[in-house]
Amino acid sequence: MTTKPDTQRMEKIVSLCKRRGFIFQSSEIYGGLNGCWDYGPLGVELKRNLKDYWWRTMVHERDDVVGMDGSILMNRAVWKASGHEETFTDPMVDCRTCKARLRADQVPEKNGVKQCANCGGKDLTEPRAFNLMFKTYVGATEDESSITYLRPETAQAMFVQFKNVLDTSRKKLPFGIAQIGKAFRNEINPRNFTFRSREFEQMELEYFCRPEQGMDLLAYWLKERIKFYQDIGIARERLHILDVPEEERAFYSRGTFDIEYEFPFGRQELEGVAYRTDYDLSQHQKASGKSLEYFDEETKQKFIPHVVEPSAGVDRTVLALICEAYTEDQAPDEKGNMETRTVLRFLPRMAPIKCAVFPLLKNKEQLVAKAKEIVALLRPHMYVFYDESGAIGRRYRRQDEVGTPFGVTVDFETLGEKDANLRDTVTLRERDTMKQERVKISDLPGILSARIV
Repeated sequence: MTTKPDTQRMEKIVSLCKRRGFIFQSSEIYGGLNGCWDYGPLGVELKRNLKDYWWRTMVHERDDVVGMDGSILMNRAVWKASGHEETFTDPMVDCRTCKARLRADQVPEKNGVKQCANCGGKDLTEPRAFNLMFKTYVGATEDESSITYLRPETAQAMFVQFKNVLDTSRKKLPFGIAQIGKAFRNEINPRNFTFRSREFEQMELEYFCRPEQGMDLLAYWLKERIKFYQDIGIARERLHILDVPEEERAFYSRGTFDIEYEFPFGRQELEGVAYRTDYDLSQHQKASGKSLEYFDEETKQKFIPHVVEPSAGVDRTVLALICEAYTEDQAPDEKGNMETRTVLRFLPRMAPIKCAVFPLLKNKEQLVAKAKEIVALLRPHMYVFYDESGAIGRRYRRQDEVGTPFGVTVDFETLGEKDANLRDTVTLRERDTMKQERVKISDLPGILSARIV
């Protein structure tokens, strides 16, 4: 069942992203560049938290995965061997009326007639193949011999470097190579905010194995990847698994699952988990003339490993995290009147800012000094934000809107003015429940670190 698009909710999310410094249109002061986005101060923190957690769970917490960072520019022969130069295409049509270029498989129909999504015109060209790779030239001359491409995926670097990684890491099958990096696709029709972009980041794992292990590992990695999304705060009921039919899979795939999420604009793919067999290594061995075989010490056999690939989009996952976290509820203002509160309910481990520190009054020197001491105490452990402007209730609301899970307020009790027993204690506020508790300043790093993991 497909969920009905919630345009209003998506508009609110896009507005919040710009207003609070998560995501900006690239080159905005010059009219922007379609399909390209810049991450602001909070967006870049959220993105980094996601990538760091992926790397932690996929590489640092496992014995069977190592990392690499491949070059964006590669020898053109890589893309010929992989098939990208010939087959990495989308069908495209032009509207002769308004000159719009459209993906042929996304042109809407009305009364059985295809028409332009831009102007409604029916005078469309026949579909033709459009290569999605960005072409560029390496060196001083722009001729056939210097052509290469901006990589459309990070995977090929891992296949090409398979033997080097194998020899230097001394791993035995099954083992994986992980990579996070930029990729580029000249999308005909970028859309849905950052969901489909021309420049994006991927988190990919190539997990090499014996042929007989492939299908079992496909099921294993699907389960692991679902768990990952739950661990970063995405509800299981909004995650869906699509078993891609054979006729829609790449010809070399023996099984592919798409992990989809219910975005406000509809159910869309977050990640693909594919069993790619030995196709990629075989292609590169054949084209390069270099052996990419694995030697099994126990059986004394040589063979080309098969591979299972979980491939996730960083930008798509960041967008899913924001969509999942976005909430509106009712909360009392300073006078006790109920008002709508916008909250990003990120899990603490994903939140851009972990804790905000507020002196109750900015013109009280002792409060400000104590608040800045607390900032210095917490900074080695987490990303902290200091705010002294405006009423305390407004400051809470601003932090709620950007997803900060904890707020620390330094007040007159902290100074021991009303009760000596409360000296060097602060009010610790929790974002989701808005509950407050009194804690010792010295205990703050331990309390917060335990709740943020």
